[in-house]
Amino acid sequence: MEKYERLEVELRRAVPDLEIRSKEPMYEHTTFRVGGPAALMALPKSEEEVVEAVRISAKLDCWPLFVGNGSNLLVDDAGLNAFVIKTVPGLCRCTVAGNRISAMSGIRLAQFAAEAANHGLTGLEFSHGIPGSLGGAVVMNAGAYDGEMRHVISSVRAVDRGGQLRELDREACNFSYRHSAFSEGDFFVVSASAELRHGDREEIIARMDELMAKRRAKQPLEYPSAGSTFKRPQGHFAAALIESCGLKGFAIGGAQVSEKHAGFVINRGGATSRDILELMDAVRERVYREAGVTLEPEVRYWK
Repeated sequence: MEKYERLEVELRRAVPDLEIRSKEPMYEHTTFRVGGPAALMALPKSEEEVVEAVRISAKLDCWPLFVGNGSNLLVDDAGLNAFVIKTVPGLCRCTVAGNRISAMSGIRLAQFAAEAANHGLTGLEFSHGIPGSLGGAVVMNAGAYDGEMRHVISSVRAVDRGGQLRELDREACNFSYRHSAFSEGDFFVVSASAELRHGDREEIIARMDELMAKRRAKQPLEYPSAGSTFKRPQGHFAAALIESCGLKGFAIGGAQVSEKHAGFVINRGGATSRDILELMDAVRERVYREAGVTLEPEVRYWK
């Protein structure tokens, strides 16, 4: 029996309520709308299901890949010979106590920020328009408008490779620019808590609306993309470098450097993973040749 078939049998026996899908098309689970089928996918709805799924997959040497909203991910058209655990939308419970807000990793970051705002808690306004999940934002230390997750996250609950639940404080999360202790995939982020400050609810919502309006005006939200394609090079801005090289609107197949924001590679229709990868490579080569700066992808590529 093939290992993912064996894993499916074991999961269905041990966790009968767990939703499991075989050969699930990944283009339905990424904001790029690109990607072939994953061998097996689980969509847990509780911490208990997560722990058991991770424990069984680790025992069978099928350590999973973790997906939230798929907003920072490019999956190869050939698909993934892998077990994927997706947190969205099943793991979305959220609670607020005093100035502390806690939620499971599958809650969308915009909803997490909105819950904080509704309780008059300030500090998450920067995250309102980021299209990912809380788990993905923690893993990548997502940020915008001078805010990052490391500024607010106080603790994270995660499952390690041994299938054990661990609680990590902010220091143990080892946050840095677009990186954390979870970035190498050795932990499954189950939930996270943020320590915020009390503020005026109406002012908080107004600030969130202001930042969202800026996003709509400057970013190509009408097209599938994975957000910012490249990390910010030290001393530079990726979008400015790309634009200075005359690459706005440059396209390969169905992939294009956005004419609205040069920091975005978009799927303008029918893009393949190869189109996107070749376009990213061409952009990196041109920027290095003309500006002497090496762009590092922010988008993760799975094959």
